[in-house]
Amino acid sequence: MYTFFAGIALLIIGYFTYGKFVEKVFGVKNERDTPAYVNADGVDYIPMSTSKNSMIQLLNIAGTGPVFGPIMGALYGPVAFLWIVIGAIFAGAVHDYLTGMISIRNRGAHLPELASKFLGKVMKHVVNVFAVLLLLLVGTVFVSTPASLLHVLMNGKVALGIIIGAVFLYYILATLMPIDKIIGRLYPYFGALLLISAVGVGVGLVVTGAPIPELSLKNFHPDHLPVFPLIFFTITCGALSGFHATQTPIISRTTKKEKQGRKIFYGMMIAEAIIAMIWAAAGMSLFGGYAGLNEVLAAGGPGAVVSEVSVAMLGAIGGTLAILGVVVLPITSGDTAFRSARMIIAEYFNIAQKKFSSRLWIAIPLFAISVVLTQIDFNVLWRYFSWANQSTAVIALFVGAMYLYVAKKNYFISLVPGTFMLVMVITYILNAQIGFNLPMNIAWVGGSIGTAILLALFFVAAKKNRANHLPLDEDISDWNRVA
Repeated sequence: MYTFFAGIALLIIGYFTYGKFVEKVFGVKNERDTPAYVNADGVDYIPMSTSKNSMIQLLNIAGTGPVFGPIMGALYGPVAFLWIVIGAIFAGAVHDYLTGMISIRNRGAHLPELASKFLGKVMKHVVNVFAVLLLLLVGTVFVSTPASLLHVLMNGKVALGIIIGAVFLYYILATLMPIDKIIGRLYPYFGALLLISAVGVGVGLVVTGAPIPELSLKNFHPDHLPVFPLIFFTITCGALSGFHATQTPIISRTTKKEKQGRKIFYGMMIAEAIIAMIWAAAGMSLFGGYAGLNEVLAAGGPGAVVSEVSVAMLGAIGGTLAILGVVVLPITSGDTAFRSARMIIAEYFNIAQKKFSSRLWIAIPLFAISVVLTQIDFNVLWRYFSWANQSTAVIALFVGAMYLYVAKKNYFISLVPGTFMLVMVITYILNAQIGFNLPMNIAWVGGSIGTAILLALFFVAAKKNRANHLPLDEDISDWNRVA
């Protein structure tokens, strides 16, 4: 268990050390008014407490990612721990923090608007399509996933269609209602359930002496599996995920002071990584090895693993509560996925969202498309989503790097992980069957060359932006105050 405990310890230390360093590099201005006050509209821009914002942020970014992803990643062995820890501290938490804080400095803008400002107007349209597609896929899949888990939990006594309808109804209400009416009130309870279930499983692993494997040179590359770059597309939300960049602006519009950003954005990514560590450890240790885990996954998917682990660690009642904690994850990301999609579309077409009718006319087409998508097999689409998800993370990291470069600050904290993942996303799509299906050695060469070209273009644009004194932070005196 040394690797497991060391990983948890490093994540906590990372929050108090590297998280503090990233905050210092960015340079918070606690006296500066935030969009929650300046743009208050009673719908999306509403000041909320740090604890409430933190819990909403954790549930927004989580989905099933810190559970299902690490369970699948457990097939790679203890190297999964390595990616979760390093990825969360130096990539995922930096990604979330910079996205959230730059959004706060720019009226709570979403990623397409930020990409337009810092990477060029063409990127606004590209990222807008990417973001809305990602959110529709996430929202749709997170209708069927919790519905299926609840259907199993109820032993099939309630028809799956009825459960799906109930989830859709909740999503519609959460998407249209002011954020403090449903999300702000329910998420603290949902969050408590999630954390209690994760801690319960973690304690159970320790108390029962589960044989959590240690990282070594021998198992670093188990059974000669192609760990790189596949592991970066298997474990996403627990380490680095572009989906988070679509969620952080929701909370950038409800944050009271910039000083709260480290706890809300950086801290909740670290919390998610700890949850991912627990479920990865459970997957590695409770099924008699990787072959046993693979059998359970083949028979019932990650949901079956969650069910068996929860009952084994916590008993029938505790296991049921733990499963409910996992059910909460997709629901609390599905609702904010649709909410983010509405906000991004409204921002793109400059449609004010204070009126209920304005929100409704954007939401109706979104849910209509989602209902159609629930009838489609998502196996292939979800593979594209994994690639698009990490591509979005790269864009967000380069937005952060551009911001810091123009500000003459340490842009390497964002550029290094962004460049690393850029190599991975290009290499992956060149090698994958859903992409160009090239041999891996050629894919690596193509990924390296493509990254070098894009990196050169980044520096050309960055030097031009710095020379032209690109305004980084919008002047709050010019922000429209909405009564």
